[in-house]
Amino acid sequence: MHSRFAALLILLTVSLAFLASGQKKTVEKVPIRHTSPASGPEMYRAYCASCHGTAGKGDGPAASALKMAPADLTMLAKLNNGTFPRNEVYEAISGQHSIPAHGSKDMPVWGTLFRSVDPHESISMLRINNLTDYIASLQAK
Repeated sequence: MHSRFAALLILLTVSLAFLASGQKKTVEKVPIRHTSPASGPEMYRAYCASCHGTAGKGDGPAASALKMAPADLTMLAKLNNGTFPRNEVYEAISGQHSIPAHGSKDMPVWGTLFRSVDPHESISMLRINNLTDYIASLQAK
């Protein structure tokens, strides 16, 4: 079954590549790295930090190569009257809620890829819950 998802596994984790002509920044797609579904911080570093930055401020090394600037994840609660929008974050990660930078609802990036790494729905949900909890911990005070 893993071979069926080989193409999807290549879709994920982005890294920066500089082209020789003018140091133009591009996003290079590399295979998804398996992480512990129990570790929100580990998943964040592997899957989110390249765009959102290690502190979640939207300043990751791939950010400048993207068409849309990544969200400052530390400001989500502040922008939502002091309440972390847990459901919206969960839905954005899972692909239930369309975020232009994450793909359309028809082609959600993270939910699909998490299901390809761990085809059991309960493990995918654990990943999304723990990643959402970690993002909640990044909120500015």
